[in-house]
This record gives sequence, structure tokens and C-alpha cells, in this order.
Amino acid sequence: MKSFIKHTILFVFLVTNTLVFSQKENLKGYYIEGGEVVFIFKESDYKKVTSDTSGHQESLFDITVETVAVSGNFNNWSKDAWPMKKIDEHTYQLRKHLDDFMGEFSWDFKFIINNDYWAEPTHKDPNIGWAVKDNSNLHVYNLKLYTAFPDENGNVRFRLRGYENAEKVIVTGTFNRWNEDLFRMYKIENGWEIILKLAPNDYQYKFIVDGNWMEDPTNPDKVFNEFGGYNSHIDVKKMTTFQLKGYNDANKVILAGSFNDWDEKELRMQKTSEGIWEYSLPLSGGKHHYKFIVDGKWIVDPNNTVKEYDGYGHINSVCMVR
Repeated sequence: MKSFIKHTILFVFLVTNTLVFSQKENLKGYYIEGGEVVFIFKESDYKKVTSDTSGHQESLFDITVETVAVSGNFNNWSKDAWPMKKIDEHTYQLRKHLDDFMGEFSWDFKFIINNDYWAEPTHKDPNIGWAVKDNSNLHVYNLKLYTAFPDENGNVRFRLRGYENAEKVIVTGTFNRWNEDLFRMYKIENGWEIILKLAPNDYQYKFIVDGNWMEDPTNPDKVFNEFGGYNSHIDVKKMTTFQLKGYNDANKVILAGSFNDWDEKELRMQKTSEGIWEYSLPLSGGKHHYKFIVDGKWIVDPNNTVKEYDGYGHINSVCMVR
């Protein structure tokens, strides 16, 4: 859409430490580079494949690889919708924009060879889990893609003070389906730390210290869980800038929306030297309705084509934060 809404990540915690981390080495089947998910298939990573037509397992060594595609619940497990490009004799690659995956915290996927053979990963890597159907584990494994990932320039720092004698500390939560191995924290002076890149959303999380689950002792924000205890909670927001053009002669412009209960006075916009009215504020992930009030008159955003009715018959402009 054409819109003058601009987004920049709001850093929830000040990032001052540098982590030594290579996501390419940590996760099988993909890595995240900038704003892209890079799927990578190496023949040497797989020993067995399963025929989709017969259900029989075979050695990958006995098969001549002609085509490879990425198939997962993000493309309805299509066999050919996401073909990969051969980049050397035994390696295939596919790049997709990270925004294509922001609707969920994690996705199951596999590689399909010659439109028939599913490459079977082992269960030794941190992003591999049972394939599930009707809440039952099947006898094969899927790779898992997580939209949360460690990044030295990430926007959320998890830190646990103390526990210097612990051997392994994990942070886990709704951002990785409570995986107990994926995000291993690094030892720092007087504690443990990891910095993650998280899309704007509400998340619950816990620490696992040598197998023992615990809440974040420094975060008072907690939610009751189904086990009779509590999970720590964070709301990751994104700084969002609203702009209104074409009203240079207006005396006062107010931004109002579902994010501030449609307050008619709170968010007074400022006019830039180019004559554009602006206001920036941090917003949670999801859909937000809004309007501008120009010298007392309510208007929708003339530069945003996305509009919706509310429950009272009014039309509002829509801002999606993700």
C-alpha cells in the first residue's frame, strides 16, 4: 500500500554487549541474514530420505538429486511452490523475506527432493522436532524455523544475574514454542545473557537453569499459566511514525486511534520544515485503527488505502505493526 506510516524497531533494552554467535552454524536448514530467511540444503547434512509415494526410506547416496524445494506449513506443504537454486554441486539455496513469516512464532518445514523424496533430519539439532498430526507425534522429524533469533543487534536482551556455577542456562518462551535447547545463554560477569531479535508482540518466557525452570526475578510483569505457576511477560513494541501531507495551512492536527482510546487531545502532531505533520509512538504488534483530527475535523489518512469499518459504522484507517 502507499502510506506515509514509517516503522523503526523500538529497542526494549539498551544493547551494550557484543555476542559471538553464528546462526548459520547453530540452526539446520536455514539462517536469517538481514531481512531475509535463507534456506540452505546441503546433501551432506542428510543420510536418509522418505518417498512420498511409497513411504519407504532410502539412502540419499543412492538418489541423484535433480531438484530441491522448500515445503512447510507456510506454503501448505507444497512440493514445488518454493523451488531452490543450485549454488554448487551439492548445495541449494532459497531466499525469502522475513516479513513473509511474521504471522507465527515458528514454522515446520522440510526439503523435498525430485518432487518425491522428503529429506529426513536427525533429532540432534536444536531446531528439529517431531512431526505432529492431530496432536500425536509421527515417526519422522521436521525442521523448525523460528522468527525469533539471536542477534548482537537485536531488540530484546534477556539477562539472568547470579548462577555463576550453572553449566547451562536457556531462555525459552512463546517465541520458540518453549523449546528447551534452542536459545542457550552466554556467560557474562555476574550472570548470563542473550540478545534476541523479536517481532513486535506479547511474549511469555522463562529461564531454565540446569534443567530447573524459573521466572525472571527482575521482571515483575507475570501471567498465570496452566500449571498453577507464573510465566514472565514482555510486550515488544515498534516505534511507528504517522505522517499527514497536504495540510500546510492547518493550525492543529491530532492523531487519535485505538491505541490511545481515541483521545482527542493527547497526541498533538508536529509540522516539519517540509510541511508534513508527524507523530511517533511505540505500538504493540497487530492491527491498529486511527484517524487525524485537522482543526477539529476528523479525517481518514488520505495516503493510506487500507481502511476498515469499526463496530459503530465508522470508517478508519488501518496500521499493521509486525
